[in-house]
Amino acid sequence: MQERQRIIQIRNGNEMVAEGALRAGCTFFAGYPIAPATGIYETMMNHLPRHRRGGVAISAPDEISALAYCVGGSLRGAKAMTATSGPGWALMIETVQYAVMTETPVVIAVVQRLGPSTGGATQGAQGDILLTEFCTSGGYTIPIFCPSNPIECFELTVLAFNWAERLRTPVIVLTDKEIAMTYESVDLNELHDISALERSPFAPESGIGEEMQAQFRTYEFEDFAEVPKFSSVGGPWKVTATGSMHDKSGRLRKNTEESIGVLHHLQRKISERAGELGIVKTDIEPSAQSLVLSYGVTARTAREAVLKARREGVKVSWLNVLSLFPIPEKKILTALDGVQRVIIPEENLTGQYRSVIRHLLADREVVGVNQVGRMITPEEIIKEIP
Repeated sequence: MQERQRIIQIRNGNEMVAEGALRAGCTFFAGYPIAPATGIYETMMNHLPRHRRGGVAISAPDEISALAYCVGGSLRGAKAMTATSGPGWALMIETVQYAVMTETPVVIAVVQRLGPSTGGATQGAQGDILLTEFCTSGGYTIPIFCPSNPIECFELTVLAFNWAERLRTPVIVLTDKEIAMTYESVDLNELHDISALERSPFAPESGIGEEMQAQFRTYEFEDFAEVPKFSSVGGPWKVTATGSMHDKSGRLRKNTEESIGVLHHLQRKISERAGELGIVKTDIEPSAQSLVLSYGVTARTAREAVLKARREGVKVSWLNVLSLFPIPEKKILTALDGVQRVIIPEENLTGQYRSVIRHLLADREVVGVNQVGRMITPEEIIKEIP
């Protein structure tokens, strides 16, 4: 059998997020330049209008407008994406909540940098874990994918679009300055061919005129976890999209059984698919009592630390979480089997992801390795492995 020829190119994470968006069928991008996410903006502005599928790329006057444009484009039926960093994300939060409430698919690439406020625009960090996930009033789950290298940037962006379309919800691709801007060799043959999914369109069963319109309600579902069929604004059916509390038709209703049910539905359509959404990578050492749990850029340091510790005769396992939310609880618990000590490296001061998975770690010893303003070294992790 002839060996497949390797196709090596030099790419960074930002470029591969944009490549993933194009592969997923993105036809609308709006953004505002902000370091370290500008590479996504630049790539989409240059390539989306020229793509064989065609598309629209808009330079917005600010981040608020950028996401609002994307929500509008998505309501019209386009697959939409924007990209930003911490300060821009803070400006987008009101519109993110509108997208959650109106069940509007949109992908948001958030490239972390050192905060708070404008912080360090050219310094990496992992400080936006809690800010991105817990940005909604009510704490509704927003799916968050977190790549650790350019190939994962590509693949997880495609998956982010697929889940946004399937669930009619905002989805976040959370990277950081180091992954986004570091150029490295990428073997394009290693990219998985992930099929692009489309949102499920409304189609009337029968009838004409008012009879068919009566069959369509913007947020119709029977089971709480069911996702409503989509019809674009300006299409054949009247679409009522509102960020206010509403019933299944989109009409403003407060504290009715149906409108309360809509709020339960917004959470359960995601939480009940947590198992499907969960993605992790594992390297389990039999009988190891220590586990290094990582995500994002620290996964690379963690992996190096684990391999170096093994060369020195230490038994230790590794778990890399690629889908931070909904928390992949079952997969984390499986990796914890027999483990007594969990080491979690994070480039933030307080151990943000550690704080939200602590309940899964039960009576195990949990050690955080935390730094801010610089990357964590393998030696700092190895020091915590007994």
